[in-house]
Amino acid sequence: MTSNQKIWLSSPHTSGRELKYLQQALDSNLIAPLGPNVNEFEKEIAAYVGMKHASALSAGTAAIHLALILADVEAGDEVIASSFTFSATVNPIRYVNALPILVDSELDTWNMSPVELERAIKDRIAKGKKPKAIIVVHLYGMPAKLDEIMSIASNYEIPVIEDAAEALGSRYKGKRLGSFGVMNILSFNGNKIITTSGGGALLSDDDELVNRSRFLATQARDQAPHYQHSTIGYNYRMSNIVAAIGRGQMEVLPERIEKRRENFFYYKKQLADCPGISFQDEPNGDYFSNHWLTAVLIDPEKCGGKSREDLRLYLESKNIESRPLWKPMHLQPIFAGCPAYINGVSDKLFETGLCLPSSSNITDEERETVVTRIREIIS
Repeated sequence: MTSNQKIWLSSPHTSGRELKYLQQALDSNLIAPLGPNVNEFEKEIAAYVGMKHASALSAGTAAIHLALILADVEAGDEVIASSFTFSATVNPIRYVNALPILVDSELDTWNMSPVELERAIKDRIAKGKKPKAIIVVHLYGMPAKLDEIMSIASNYEIPVIEDAAEALGSRYKGKRLGSFGVMNILSFNGNKIITTSGGGALLSDDDELVNRSRFLATQARDQAPHYQHSTIGYNYRMSNIVAAIGRGQMEVLPERIEKRRENFFYYKKQLADCPGISFQDEPNGDYFSNHWLTAVLIDPEKCGGKSREDLRLYLESKNIESRPLWKPMHLQPIFAGCPAYINGVSDKLFETGLCLPSSSNITDEERETVVTRIREIIS
């Protein structure tokens, strides 16, 4: 590896299998939205996750937005969401002029705390407004505590929207993530485990919900020979060209999951003798993470006084991309006024956590270089 070659956090990884589907689209001149690749990609995604239906869309964010509309979330309603996530989870709540209710994490998985979730629900009901939906996130591919979360949601009769944007291929008790909620979300952004360059999907067993999402995503055009619209629509559908890339990517998804997990176990083994570094690991055999990104915590007291930020900056100086864990939404200026049920877990994770280079096309030499640089700074 040359000294100036950058080691990326999570780069796109094509296999060449995308070309046959792209060529089919070009040969048939089906390069506009909709087409056979979209139809087949939807079937492949739904079958893989274990859902009956999928709607291929322009982004995971679009899928969350449509899911909220389909859940009848309106202006003034309240929606519970994980605080420890990317803003794309929470932004759509504001798109529909609802109020985000932010819930903190627990230490076992770093995902939504069932304890804080129930506390939030009880408190919002006591204040006179029952939450309209719950958006639960599987951070970096790690399954949330779904038995507890789904039980709480069921007890209070609140629908769950599962944000599995980072968790394609992960499983909880043998069941694939993206199949637990009333509606479920995937992302195929450029940095995800498979990519369509940009794209997402909404999945559900309810064909009416999925058909409605497709209608809304194509500008809500009524059945008529002319252009007629009786409701507000959106330009959210995935194109036939983008879906062609997705179909090729689906063929290598098992290999991509295997490599991401291999990255995790490599780092864990190579840094096992560094007591100041701990990993986001599967709590027990019920959890299977795709380990989309390998995430670590840095304890300065055990790392020679070096903080997460010291490590990040040192890696950056060596042309290695790493990234702090998500800054919790309750710490973001745009959501500062939102009700938040906080236990301090995500604040600490953000302060001490870092994502390491985890691309499925990272080489053995590049991984070795990352480990070497980490050892240099913390020893």
